Amino acid sequence: MTRFSLAGIAGEAKLLLIGIPVLIWTLLPIYHLFLFAISPRDAAFSGNIWPEEPTLRNFEIVLNQDHYFLIHFWQQLANSLIVAIATGVLTLLVATFAAFAISRLKVEGGRTVMNLALFTYFIPAAFLAVPMYRTMGIYGLLNSKWALILAMVTVASPYAIWVLKQASDKLPYELDEAAVVDGASPMQLFRLVYLPLMTPSLVAVGTYALLLAWNEYLYAFLLLSRDTDITLPVALGNFLAADDSPWELLMTTGLIYALPPAAIYYAFKRYMVSGLTAGAVKS
Repeated sequence: MTRFSLAGIAGEAKLLLIGIPVLIWTLLPIYHLFLFAISPRDAAFSGNIWPEEPTLRNFEIVLNQDHYFLIHFWQQLANSLIVAIATGVLTLLVATFAAFAISRLKVEGGRTVMNLALFTYFIPAAFLAVPMYRTMGIYGLLNSKWALILAMVTVASPYAIWVLKQASDKLPYELDEAAVVDGASPMQLFRLVYLPLMTPSLVAVGTYALLLAWNEYLYAFLLLSRDTDITLPVALGNFLAADDSPWELLMTTGLIYALPPAAIYYAFKRYMVSGLTAGAVKS
């Protein structure tokens, strides 16, 4: 018994020796982000572990839009929010119906279409940016939020369909058979059986699509140009164009921008964990 206890302690010690450095390395950039945000401009690069005179002045400047790089801060933040939510909702609609048709209704050719869609991931997203720009130009969608929303749905949907299809395959088919015997139509099967059982996976996929759009820069940079239409990641890039960039304001804005996805993750963490383990359900 003592030998097994010592072996367990040794195993935990090894995990700690690996986990603690990884945790520190992960939190270090976040710490420096926060450090810049609470530092005065002249002390941002002082190298101190903690600023001598911490200040919230940077947050006041950002929230009040008191800098020429920040005059559209709230509008750009709203643009990011609109694009992210619309992308999450549309991706869920496309992926949920597609996965249901492929996995439960066994639509002919569905798996082939899904595999062809996944094949697009062999092409780096940066290589598809110019064709996407051309496509949106042909349909007159450039400089419209719909251009970015549709582009992000296109990028997110293949993976979302694959994830939901894999989770759907693990659901007991006896439930479908029982519902059909009771006279359920395909839409009733979808609404009353499929959706309730797939809720954790739907939350996980929706969160994935939302965060993907929230953090997108390349497509947002190409498809949107007006200062009142761009998303906040693109606006943050404007800080780097200045000869004397206000790094403390850049980091403060970045810290504020990181708060909503962090809140979303912790709000739906329980569902996301359930969604990732949904494949453990046995028929």
